[in-house]
Amino acid sequence: MSDAAAAGTDADPLGPGSMLYQLTRQTRWGLVATRAIVLEAAHPQIGAALITNSTFVAHPWRRLRNTVLSAQRMVDPDARVRQREAARLNRLHARITGTDAEGRPFNAADSEARAWVVATLFESTVTMCRLSGESLDGPTLDRLYAEFQSFLALMDPYGGRLAPTLREFWRYYASVVEDRLENTEAVHIILDRLFAQAPAPPLLRDRPAVWAAGRALAGPAASAIVVASLPEPLRARLGLAELPGTRTLMHAAYLSTRLATRVLPEAWTRLDTVMTMLDPAYAPQRDGDAPAGTPVPEGLRALTGLRRGVSKAGALLRLLTPDPEAPAVGDAAVRSASRFFSEVLDQTGDGHLDWPDLAAMAREIATRLDLDARDEDRLFAAFADWWRELQKELDTDGDGRITGREYAAAAAALAGSALIRIAEVLFDVTDTDDDQVIDAREYRTLFRTAFDHDPGGGGEQLTRGEFVRRFLGFMAGRRHSGGYDQMFAQS
Repeated sequence: MSDAAAAGTDADPLGPGSMLYQLTRQTRWGLVATRAIVLEAAHPQIGAALITNSTFVAHPWRRLRNTVLSAQRMVDPDARVRQREAARLNRLHARITGTDAEGRPFNAADSEARAWVVATLFESTVTMCRLSGESLDGPTLDRLYAEFQSFLALMDPYGGRLAPTLREFWRYYASVVEDRLENTEAVHIILDRLFAQAPAPPLLRDRPAVWAAGRALAGPAASAIVVASLPEPLRARLGLAELPGTRTLMHAAYLSTRLATRVLPEAWTRLDTVMTMLDPAYAPQRDGDAPAGTPVPEGLRALTGLRRGVSKAGALLRLLTPDPEAPAVGDAAVRSASRFFSEVLDQTGDGHLDWPDLAAMAREIATRLDLDARDEDRLFAAFADWWRELQKELDTDGDGRITGREYAAAAAALAGSALIRIAEVLFDVTDTDDDQVIDAREYRTLFRTAFDHDPGGGGEQLTRGEFVRRFLGFMAGRRHSGGYDQMFAQS
């Protein structure tokens, strides 16, 4: 029996006793997520959505992190967390539509495309287990497949389904690889940029030159491992040759990840541990006020989602807290706004600001703060209004895009009503006791849960007016703090 199946069975197909619950919390699940994203990107609808609407071009690591976090929420022990995440995904996907470079329409909510996403996760999980030397006997494989069927049914209850039997699934999978997948731009961007932009581990964050040198060697090797694990027909279609020795390297990588889960302490091999080290903004799914592993009373579990949102909302305090430096003026202010444009606003990395960039910002905020439908709708509406204001003031040629120079020249005067409404939405979701003040508790809770760091004392309180003022300064690019990297610019 496989390591993943060691937990036994459970009446809940996605509960703590499921194989998926165990797998999505192991470090080696990162191999599954990475490989699956490449297979997804080769699907024409998904590839087009990634290129035109996603942040994968500019922030591939952040996109991978969000994929992992979402998968963990979808198998959370609390069924209410799963339902909330499924509803969030449905709202997110419904907003991503358009046409690709060939004029073909795409829709991220398309059931066929969403079924392919889950199919790639299942097939990549099976590939990981087999390359790791894990035995997946008939009953174990059937059980794993049933869990992925339940996963898709939760995510898309009225849409696509996986094939009813494994035999039919493998025929379906082969036909999609042979007849449906394409040599998309998104695939090559992912392979080129994902490992090239991997964030530095803690010990090397103060040594960027050392990390850059190490990444220059490890990045191509990691990409080659992913390529070697892809189906041969797809590799040929993508023009990706398998380099000599790569297959041996691939087996060694997969075997070592399995060995690590057996010989190292569990805390060291949890995906939460690794993701937090590489990305301090990653937030594992646990009650923030209780030590890891402490059971949460049922009466408090219903509040977990809300409390998690409160703690993450504190991130905005850090984002909007300026460095102890005087605000830039004159030419320096333009340079500051230009940097803000390229590092924060240009989410899709195409050098221009348009609606997909602002939509990506809204999605990232809604995901991090775990907003409910009402607050998410308010946030998106405010961002949409801000985009209309920006177009009216800055898009002089009417091409639907704004350049960095145009934004920097006018950033100081862009404190319009829509931007103020964005700030007020964020204030409201943070001020849960409705006393019109954001206290230090949210700030401390954020660092204890998301950053594994206690910021110490400090009793600063922000009124609505002060919060809005700081937010406007932040969005104009006049106030810079390294904190915003954790929300928007983290690779």
